[in-house]
Amino acid sequence: MKKVGIVMGSDSDLPILEKSMDMLKSMEVPFEAHVYSAHRTPDEAIAFARNAEENGFGVIIAAAGMAAHLAGVLAANTTLPVIGIPCKSSQLDGMDALLATVQMPTGIPVATVAINGGGNAALLACQMLALSDSALSARLKAKREKDTKAVLEKDAAVAAKYNH
Repeated sequence: MKKVGIVMGSDSDLPILEKSMDMLKSMEVPFEAHVYSAHRTPDEAIAFARNAEENGFGVIIAAAGMAAHLAGVLAANTTLPVIGIPCKSSQLDGMDALLATVQMPTGIPVATVAINGGGNAALLACQMLALSDSALSARLKAKREKDTKAVLEKDAAVAAKYNH
C-alpha cells in the first residue's frame, strides 16, 4: 500500500495533524510526518515533493497557517494528489490560510478541507488510495456504516426523551 506523506509548516500544526495520523492509523494506512516550511526550508519541502512518488507515497497532506503556501509548493513539485489543511492562526481565524490554500492557479490543484480539518484530510487521502485498494475501501465503508449507526442511536435517544 502507498504511504501518505504528512507535511506541516510548523510543529505548532501538530495537534491538527495528530487527528490525521489517528485517522490513518484507524484505517491501517501507513504514513510519514515531517516539518518543512515553504518559506524557511523550501529546498527540503521541494525535495520531499519531487521524490515522494519514488519513495512510496500516494498522497500528500500539507498543513499550514497564515500565508499557507506549503500545499501549493508541494503540489507544484509532484503530480501526486495534495490535500491542503488551512490552519487557524491568531490572525483572521484561518481565513487567510483557507484562501491561500484553495486559490491555486489552473494546472496546480490542491484539494482543500476545512480550517483545521485534519480528520477529513486523512479520510480524503484514504478515499484516494482506496481507488486501487479494495481492503481499504471496505474499511472506509465499515467506518461510514458505524458513523451512521452512531447518529441514528443518538436520534433515537433524543426522540425517546423529547418526542411525546
